[in-house]
Amino acid sequence: MSDIAVIGGGAAGMMAAVCAARAGAAVVLLEPNERLGKKLNITGKGRCNVTNDSTCDELIAHVPRNGRFLYSAFSKFDGRDTMAFFEALGVPLKVERGKRVYPASDRSFDISAALERELRRLGVRLVRDRAEALILRDGRASGVKGGSASYPANAVIVATGGVSYPATGSTGDGYRLAKQAGHTIIPPRGSLVPLESDDPDCAAMQGLSLRNVLLTVRNGKKKTVYEEQGELLFTHFGVSGPLILSASAHMRDFERERYRLIIDLKPALDEHKLEERLLRDFAERSNQDFDNVLGGLLPKSMIPVVVRRTGIPAETKANSVTREQRRALLRTLKAFEIDVSGPRGVEEAIVTSGGVKVSEVDPGTMASKLLPGLYFAGEVLDVDAYTGGFNLQIAWATGKAAGEAAAAI
Repeated sequence: MSDIAVIGGGAAGMMAAVCAARAGAAVVLLEPNERLGKKLNITGKGRCNVTNDSTCDELIAHVPRNGRFLYSAFSKFDGRDTMAFFEALGVPLKVERGKRVYPASDRSFDISAALERELRRLGVRLVRDRAEALILRDGRASGVKGGSASYPANAVIVATGGVSYPATGSTGDGYRLAKQAGHTIIPPRGSLVPLESDDPDCAAMQGLSLRNVLLTVRNGKKKTVYEEQGELLFTHFGVSGPLILSASAHMRDFERERYRLIIDLKPALDEHKLEERLLRDFAERSNQDFDNVLGGLLPKSMIPVVVRRTGIPAETKANSVTREQRRALLRTLKAFEIDVSGPRGVEEAIVTSGGVKVSEVDPGTMASKLLPGLYFAGEVLDVDAYTGGFNLQIAWATGKAAGEAAAAI
């Protein structure tokens, strides 16, 4: 019999197992995948944005969903504590733009490998098995029934992730286990997810990536809910790319809201300077067709779309473009609008919003308030954050809190 059974070998599960074992507990870790940290290894495009170099209050400010629930966990283990933890495991780190923290090697495997080494050093027993049910005895969690064996334990930590990236093993098992214990599950949906649009211009520009554009997101009341500069991608269904994924976390009410994306294609130039640029281009190519003149301003696949939006016939000679037509072009370049119809499915999301209702979980220990001996950690909980290392920080902090609390019973 183990002291603690941890379900899930992702970021939160590995951290929970390490911290419980360091506290002296005998730990068994159940993970059906061949490798631990399968999702961890693909985060940050394989670089692994480990955390954010931030204090507790800064971290909470980047968690729009139930951020205050994490106050206790973050106050005991913030971004800087995470950095110290991994550097002590022999992983040099570096801080980049936006306080994002990465391994100095730019290899996510360095993070998962360091955790695996520590698990082995601490004698954590790793079992390749999927949890099918909790073992309940005398009104408490007393182990896990797996697909191939049962694992009696004094406490159980559920760290199974959400339902995003199902190919990595995040298949919602944790929700089923939580329901068995009587917990409420807030319906999961995607966060940090591509966006769909009915605008045919997106499909017309499929595969086009725009860099260094300014994206503004406005709701139905024309209030700006997000604004950032970066990269986005047009797809057959709408838009994706880093800017869009970040923006989606701020677009949380598709049931009642209509959102509009406004893309400034030339953020480095204000309207006055951009108009000067247009006048210069038109003067230099005065006898060329309007659409040809745009070749110096826009990617090829975007030109027909912009021409159509301005209402200027493509064959109009540059020297015949009127002031009003030029103003229409200027408006299109500085405010290229796309209406969003909704997010893509949760299976395409980076993280899951929704999960175990946090009012039913002790924020200091991550213990279930409904079933003694049961704990939760990571994405299975109804908390999620913006991009920048904040979601992994949730995994580390809640994993540590759950592991240490479970080891203390």
